Amino acid sequence: MNRGPLIGFKGDLITLQRMETPVIYFYAEQPMNVDVDVDFPQGDITEWYPQTTQIGPTFAMDTNGSTSGILHESRAIWRNLEIVPASKEYSSLTERLPQDSSGSHYFAARETGANLVRANFNSPSNSTAETEKFIFYRGAGSFNTPLHVTVNSNNLVTVENTGANNLVHLFLVNIYGGHAAFGVMDELGSSNSVVWLQLTNGPAEHWNQFPLAQFQSEIGAQMEAALISEGLFSDEAKAMVNTWKDSWFTEEGVRVLYILPRLWTDEILPLTLTPQPKELTRVMVGRAEIITPQVQASLSRLLAKAQEGDADARLQVKAELKQLGRFAEPALQLAIKESGQTNISNFGYQLLYPTQSTFE
Repeated sequence: MNRGPLIGFKGDLITLQRMETPVIYFYAEQPMNVDVDVDFPQGDITEWYPQTTQIGPTFAMDTNGSTSGILHESRAIWRNLEIVPASKEYSSLTERLPQDSSGSHYFAARETGANLVRANFNSPSNSTAETEKFIFYRGAGSFNTPLHVTVNSNNLVTVENTGANNLVHLFLVNIYGGHAAFGVMDELGSSNSVVWLQLTNGPAEHWNQFPLAQFQSEIGAQMEAALISEGLFSDEAKAMVNTWKDSWFTEEGVRVLYILPRLWTDEILPLTLTPQPKELTRVMVGRAEIITPQVQASLSRLLAKAQEGDADARLQVKAELKQLGRFAEPALQLAIKESGQTNISNFGYQLLYPTQSTFE
């Protein structure tokens, strides 16, 4: 995986959106060469594979005024990629695919009938080739998605479609204590707001509730069907679901998963292929994480007690922030707002981001 040295790591960026697992598969009957151009006008592409021909934004590194090869916009360009269909060469190249002993879930994306993609580098500093079964890229941006989700003090979840196109295949997921529940909404009309479900950790008629392993199987099958209905091949749908299994379908919390309109995807992430393909299918899944009022209130209460010197509350705050993972900071911001005590802000951030000289 390649990372952008000029724009930082995705985890270091403070943004509204994270673009996590976009991949591009190719299918051709004969070997061919393709140029790929991905634009991300409202964000930054932070990681990619294989290596790009150009990545932007970039800046001139000399003082002679030359702007040759400079990209001012956020953009990833792959030139002259080799598309390798099934063949003797294909079989030998599969043995050279990158491996990772950690068992990264991203390798599940390989489990398709797609062609191999090979990027060759013939410069004096790089004469290697990188091979994969897809193009991978990810990034972060500051833009709004068309789905707005709120939860009130009674745990009623309201979903609002703020866009001009219908949203389809919405899944409301609640994972807790080795169990999970989910509800399904087939379609949410444009400019429409609906009170959907009431969150609960107990039996309720409107929830499909299961032990975690059974939940993963049930929701995985339904999401696969949804992806296939939007144009993915069945093995592509299964591969995508498998990349999400240990995060979206395992991490405790509440989230809404849904399929974004094709027009929205084309606007946010323009894609150009040369030569133009006979057929181009694009399916992007959105995820809206929900920090419930109960989580906010619990953090707010514990922060106030911890600041007063309660050692047990301090430990509990740190444990809750750790469990929230990447969503700890927004949860902390909401908890501080909930408390109405701006003086606990610095204290809360010290617990979330302790200095290297602090020992516990």
